[in-house]
This record gives sequence, structure tokens and C-alpha cells, in this order.
Amino acid sequence: MTTTAQQTRAEKRAAKKAKSGSVTSVWTKVGIYLVLSLVAAMMLFPFIFMLGTSAKTASDSFRFPPRVLPRDPVLSEFQGEVVPLFIVPIAGQDRSAALVEEGIRAGLFAPSDNLQETYAWPLDLVEATGATVDVVIEGETETLEIFRVPVNAEVVELAKIRNTSVGRFVDVDNPSAEGFGVVRTSQPVEEISFHWSNYSEVLGIRSFDRAITNTILVTILVVGGQIFTSIMGGYAFARLKWTGRDKLFVMYLGSIMIPFVVLIIPLFQIMVKLDWNNTLGVLVWPFFYTAYGTFLMRQFFLSIPKDLEEAAVVDGAKRWRILWTIFVPLSWPAIATLATFSFLYAWNSFIWPLVAVDIGNEDSSVLTIALSTLGGQGADQPQLIFAGVTLAMVVPMLVFIAAQKYFVENVASSGLK
Repeated sequence: MTTTAQQTRAEKRAAKKAKSGSVTSVWTKVGIYLVLSLVAAMMLFPFIFMLGTSAKTASDSFRFPPRVLPRDPVLSEFQGEVVPLFIVPIAGQDRSAALVEEGIRAGLFAPSDNLQETYAWPLDLVEATGATVDVVIEGETETLEIFRVPVNAEVVELAKIRNTSVGRFVDVDNPSAEGFGVVRTSQPVEEISFHWSNYSEVLGIRSFDRAITNTILVTILVVGGQIFTSIMGGYAFARLKWTGRDKLFVMYLGSIMIPFVVLIIPLFQIMVKLDWNNTLGVLVWPFFYTAYGTFLMRQFFLSIPKDLEEAAVVDGAKRWRILWTIFVPLSWPAIATLATFSFLYAWNSFIWPLVAVDIGNEDSSVLTIALSTLGGQGADQPQLIFAGVTLAMVVPMLVFIAAQKYFVENVASSGLK
């Protein structure tokens, strides 16, 4: 009997412990998802803000504090004219009113005991009492005049702080109701509106569309050349046996350690001697070969079993056929990884095009140079700069998304090996 009771208590304790552990596990997962979601939102916010700004107007782009989504003022027709709408107090209530007149001479009034509560009203509609009041403004005593001012259907005596100008607003639904307010500080009625025409405007600035075409062409040639030479070089270093192979590979791999800035001047001099400077060829031919790509393909080829190659040799296959029918199909993850990195490098290349191609040569200009020029020309129109940057980012994003599957496979297979 005692043993049965002890077993029952032990089972209850175990069940309670399991339930507690399950609750803790759920809250742990919730916390992890919240943290990951927060980090993801922080990473995506700059891109979302860039996309929103690219569809704004110039005035909306300079608005402070900045807003993510583009907005335009709502316009309304009043007495045959199209006028903007504002939220202004009329008869003690905030209403949507049309701005029908600006630059009216007015005064800024406030109770003498609370100078923070201000009212802007035309001087023609107030009455001076002849009285004055001494108030302290920013540590100094000033004498202010007292006026009778209509406020919310009542006439109250207020001190005039300073002169200003106001606009006259008329209720759209009730034209007989009108109010006054400082136009600069009045809240406009706005609606979300995307100006996709910014993109077509960018494409028409200094042959921006030609720069995109040149960039696509250069990128395709560079990526294709690097993939071809890397496959050939990687196979030669991985499978072919010849004198000095390993030493030459180490020397070739060591070229990765040389900063590109060291090679700019001698490389440019060679291009001038060959009369390739200021052409698209100068952006392609020097980058047909990559030590990183050769190293990547060599390492991947070394992981392929030799039995496959030996079986193909027994069947009478030559080296060329073995490479393209066995090694290349098995190496798609590595090729996709190499293509992705090569694409990003060629697409975003800036220093070398800046040196090798004249800025005024629009026929050989590329996207990075065009964006740099756009940054100077469109300083007063940031929405055009953001539109250009968005266009420059779309293609790399699509390429990375398309190659992501193979890229992940390459990383996973590397981990398994």
C-alpha cells in the first residue's frame, strides 16, 4: 500500500515537472522568435525605407521627421480653384478645411498667465484695449499689448506676443465656417501615394538605361569567363598530374593576398598599351581569371570519388568528356556559389571602372559610375537617388534568390564532408 502511494506521488511529481518543462520550452521558443523577428525587422527597415523614399516627391523626401510611406497632400476644388486641405480648428473643432488665402497680417496671441497656449488671428479682426501687461519671456521682462480676440465663439483678452502671417481656411462641407492659422505649422490632409514615375525619370538621366545595359553585359561576360576558367583550372589542379602542379597552385592562390589597389596602376598601363582603355573590354578581360574560383572548384573536384573518373576512363571517355559530363553536373552547388560571388563583384565594381573609363564616356559607363554621377546631380531630389539605387539592387537580389538553393546545398555538403 505504501509502495503504491509513493509511486503515485512520484508519477505526479514527474508529470508536474514535465508540464513545467513544456511551458518553459514554449516561452523559450516565443522569446527566440521575438528576438529573431526584431533583428529581421531592423535589417529590412533600411530597404523598406529606401523603397518608400524612391516613390516620394522631392518635398516629401525632405520632410522631418521622415516617414516610410510616401504621402501627397489632398486637393479639393473650391470656387473653381484646386486648393490643398488642412486640419485646422474651426468653431472649437478640428475640421478638414481648404486654404483659400495666404499672407494675411496677423498677430500671435496668448493668455498672459500661459504664453504656451497661442492663437494666431488677423489683426483686422481683433480690437486693442489700450492696456498692457508685463510678462517674462526667456528670462527678460517684456511689455505686451492686450487685445480682444475671438476664440471659440467667445471674445477673450489676450496678450500679443509678436506679429506673424496666417492663412484663411474654409470648411469644405460648410463654406460659411472659416478659420485662421499659420500655414507653415498647420497639419495638411494627406494620402498615401506612390510616384512610380521616378523610375522612368531616373532612366532618362544621363543615359542611365545605357549604364544598366552595359553593366548587365559586362557582368554576364565576367561571370561566364570566371566560371569557365575556374572549372578548367580547378580540374587541372585537382586531377591532372604534372611537374610543379602543387607549387604553381600555391603561388596562384597566393595572388589572393595582393590588394587590388596595388595592381590598379600597372594594370591600367597595360590596358593603355593595348588600347583597351575607355572601352567595355577593359572591364571584362582583366577579370576573366580568379584565383578564388579556381581554388573553390579544385576543392570541390577533389571531393568527387575517383571511382567515377576511373569507370569513365575504362569506358573510353576522354578528359574533356569526363570533365563536362561527370564533374560539372556534380558541381552545380559550387558553380552557383562562384557565379553568385562573381556576379556581385562584377555588378558592384566601382574603383576599376572609375579609373579605366572616363566619366563623360556614356557609351562605356556602368551602373556604379552612373549612380555616383546621379548622387551629385540629384542632391536636391533624393527620391531619384533612391530610385536609382533600387534599380541597381533588384537584379542582384533576384540572382541571389535564384542561386540560394544551390548556395545552401554547397554549404551543407561542405559541412558533411
